[in-house]
Amino acid sequence: MTEKLEQLNEALKRARAEVEKVIIGQRAAVEKCLIVILTRNHALIEGVPGVAKTLLVRTFSQVLGGAFARIQFTPDLMPADITGTNVFNLQRNEFTLIQGPVFCTFLLADEINRAPAKTQSALLQAMQERAVTIDRDTHALPPDFTVFATQNPIEFEGTYPLPEAQKDRFMLRIGMSFPERDEELTLARRMLGNDAPETTLAGGSVQCVLPGSGVGQLREALADMIMREELVAYVVDVVRKARTHESVLVGCGPRATQALLAASRASAALDGRDYVTPDDVKALAGAVLEHRLILRPEYEVEGLTTAEVVTSVLKDVAVPR
Repeated sequence: MTEKLEQLNEALKRARAEVEKVIIGQRAAVEKCLIVILTRNHALIEGVPGVAKTLLVRTFSQVLGGAFARIQFTPDLMPADITGTNVFNLQRNEFTLIQGPVFCTFLLADEINRAPAKTQSALLQAMQERAVTIDRDTHALPPDFTVFATQNPIEFEGTYPLPEAQKDRFMLRIGMSFPERDEELTLARRMLGNDAPETTLAGGSVQCVLPGSGVGQLREALADMIMREELVAYVVDVVRKARTHESVLVGCGPRATQALLAASRASAALDGRDYVTPDDVKALAGAVLEHRLILRPEYEVEGLTTAEVVTSVLKDVAVPR
């Protein structure tokens, strides 16, 4: 293992430990968020209210030393409320840019599906190019700009489906479920004391592990990960099989292949290895592919889900030895 990878492994362990001082019982979600940040991508977080979606993103911003901003998406939210606008300054006799909340490192787009497509689309350029255009002037965002968008998977009244172009820009869909009984009991006990999660985060107990450009420097270590040619072909075959599955109306594009490759390498790094295995690919295939697939109506009526399609695809594609 190279020196860069050893530094990466140590930093990831420290970051995970700091986040878990606040977040209880969401180890899989924490690791997937680390994968998204490490690969310079974005995530769609799904979970019912109260499972710490917002708190998770706030904690990461503190652990990784990035500016945090939150936007509550509502039907009357306008694109300028996200990106900002130019306001005329009478004293200077010129227009001054009033930056919107998108000018940050970690952006929480809370309940993103409650705003119409026009407003959701204000994030497209920011997510893809890490820049925003306001009155024909393009402004750069921080290089580690990351969007964490949340939505309630069981509530559909007053919501707007995300456009396919936007869903494709989310590397992973991260599900956050209810904690186990022991975990919820630990949370209940902490709430009765002085170490409730919100108090712990606000009280300075959570340390900044990677200030400044630390994440960018560690990201370079992923290039040293070993990924055999047979495994690269396996990823391509999995994505292509999902794209052509008989139940799929609209399949995932090449961006899904790139996302699965990058996520698999980051997952191996989180596990302390310098090589990628087929299990890394299988573990993340669902999170990468499910939200990118649109099923044919006749299969949806029968109750088939995209998760079942991905499971079927993984069974059908031969695993490299």
